[in-house]
This record gives sequence, structure tokens and C-alpha cells, in this order.
Amino acid sequence: GELREALGVGAAEPLNDRLRKLVSRAPVMLFMKGSPDEPRCGFSRQMVELLREEGVDFSHFDILTDEEVRQGLKTFSSWPTYPQLYAKGTLVGGLDIAKELKEEGELREALGV
Repeated sequence: GELREALGVGAAEPLNDRLRKLVSRAPVMLFMKGSPDEPRCGFSRQMVELLREEGVDFSHFDILTDEEVRQGLKTFSSWPTYPQLYAKGTLVGGLDIAKELKEEGELREALGV
């Protein structure tokens, strides 16, 4: 255990396992700054409004409460910014993509709802 830790062997594995579980925790999962009722940034607020306008049920995770998740998810998803929207464990994208999907009438379909 200690030697593996010292060498950094498998150090990223538990975080990736945790991230896989988090992104799959609900059919639609939003990683945002703050909460839907108290967003902590304008982009997160806009994403919440967009999802609510479309009548999408979603769960959320406040990335400001967990720095390991906040940094790790950027690498895990290859997406550097927040909010991040997931459907069935797969990254859909950020606010720009969600807006585009909504404008094209494809957001609910993309989210599988």
C-alpha cells in the first residue's frame, strides 16, 4: 500500500472510478458551480435555466465542494470548463453545446429524455 502510494502507482485509478460513478449517478447529471437553486456562476445559472425550460429532470454536483473532482473531471472528460452536462454517463458538453442542441430542438433527444 505505502510503496504503491509512494511510487504513484494506481493513484489516479480510485479518482477515475469515483468520477465514473458520479457521472452515472443519474440519467442526466450536471457538474456546476453551486446548486440549481443557488448557482455560483452565470454559465451554471444559464445551464440550469435551459434544462428547466426544457423540463429536464437532472441531478447536480457542486464542483466547488470537491477540488479533486473539480480538477479530475477536466482530465476525465477532456473538457476544461464548467458546467459539464452528462447523459447516461457520457459527456454531452458545456453550455454552448447545450444551447445549440436546444436551438435545434435536439436537447431532450441528446439527453435521452
